[in-house]
Amino acid sequence: MTQNSTVDVLISGAGAAGLTLAIELARRGVSFRLIEKLNDPFRGSRGKGIQPRTQEVFEDLGILDRIVALGGLYPRQREYSDDGSFTESDAVLREDPTPAEPYHLPLMVPQFLTEAAMRERLIELGHRPEFGCELIGFEQDKAGVTARLKSQSGEEAIRVRWLVGADGGRSFVRHALDIGFPGKTLGVRAIVADVMLTGLDRDAWHRFGEGDMQRQIGLCPLAGTELFQIQAPIPPEGEIDLSAAGLTALVAERTGRDDIHVHSVSWASAFHMNARLADRYRLGRVFLAGDAAHTHPPTGGQGLNTSVQDAYNLGWKLAAVAGAAPDALLDSYEEERRPIAAAMLGLATSLLDALKRGDIRRGREVHQLDIGYPESSLALEKPARRGGLLAGDRAPDAPLTGAAGQPRRLFDLFKGTHWTLLGYEVGQLNVPPRPGLDIHGIGRRGDLLDNGGHFRETYALAPGDWVLVRPDGYIGAIVASADAWALEAYLANAGFEHDA
Repeated sequence: MTQNSTVDVLISGAGAAGLTLAIELARRGVSFRLIEKLNDPFRGSRGKGIQPRTQEVFEDLGILDRIVALGGLYPRQREYSDDGSFTESDAVLREDPTPAEPYHLPLMVPQFLTEAAMRERLIELGHRPEFGCELIGFEQDKAGVTARLKSQSGEEAIRVRWLVGADGGRSFVRHALDIGFPGKTLGVRAIVADVMLTGLDRDAWHRFGEGDMQRQIGLCPLAGTELFQIQAPIPPEGEIDLSAAGLTALVAERTGRDDIHVHSVSWASAFHMNARLADRYRLGRVFLAGDAAHTHPPTGGQGLNTSVQDAYNLGWKLAAVAGAAPDALLDSYEEERRPIAAAMLGLATSLLDALKRGDIRRGREVHQLDIGYPESSLALEKPARRGGLLAGDRAPDAPLTGAAGQPRRLFDLFKGTHWTLLGYEVGQLNVPPRPGLDIHGIGRRGDLLDNGGHFRETYALAPGDWVLVRPDGYIGAIVASADAWALEAYLANAGFEHDA
């Protein structure tokens, strides 16, 4: 067995969570290896919904435009009655964007296309996943983790500061740590299959047998491809024929039509729906992220989105502690993300119940724009606020004007690996500069002007207030001018040093 040199982070699993974490570490210059035991990338459509909050994350990561170009919007639902008549409705809540929330419509992007775009971004940053490389064991001590890897070239040992298990619902890392994964099997077994078929047009999500779990079936055209995704509940036991002929027969049986023909199957799976949540997300120098920490039923399109945002939360914190920040910052990962997963599990389960009744509609609750961390140890208010925007909330977007006259967006200011400090009508920027902190004044004598009043309306600040926005786009602190000392203490605890 060869012994390889140290890197900061080993990421086990190159799905959406592992790729997000790798991009986050790569753009911060943190050394890592991203391994995947499969020999090739995942080729299924499974997590096809990209929610508005994840679109904001993807904008920050530099991949939103290419993700949008790869996919499209959800088609209208076409629900067929037994006599062949149908009604149409929107599968998702359709709202117009606002200055504070520029993305309001979930995107449909098959998971294999999303992950391909993420791998492209990672290559641009100088890294790529190692396929066919499996984590087969690890031991940790106070200084780091020794991991054993197996690939075609043999076995090797690698020494890292941290290990992240982003290795799916059957996580090797979680099992090795003996972390409990309580929850329940939801009593629904289903198939999902990506197929080429004829007999249906591509302008609707075709649904038959709604509200009848014995006859229900959905056939959804997959944006960005020529494929359809078939979804259907199936009996809890027994073999299911997932060949083209078998799926053609299933479609005929469920729809009562003999003109729909499946010609080929690119990917198919039969699975039991589960709702499970790991007892903990961190044990020493080892972390869980994505499906390794939580598994969701597919209703509501929350699984991939929650996984991406796990990694988005963890990435900047690992980078900060790899630098000067205290290790306690890493405890806030579980503190913030585990309650979110618990809430998303409850939402997805309630939507599954609605699906069984045949009345599922996805509204704002699935967009993940209202997710925040107001109870986090990283949320500071001086003085405490009694409404409106709070520390721990998602930092809204707003259109501004630069002092030189050009249009600017808050999201443009936030984009990147830095923290952002905004002073509202502060007169002068008397907070000392330091690396990794961008400081802007908004208002008279500031470098940014709120001519449309959108910032004032959304943030509801008093003149002299400061807002500190974390690298992941959430508000760390809102501090009045008289309490500027609290802001300095916060920055020191986040690992910042004066550079003045």
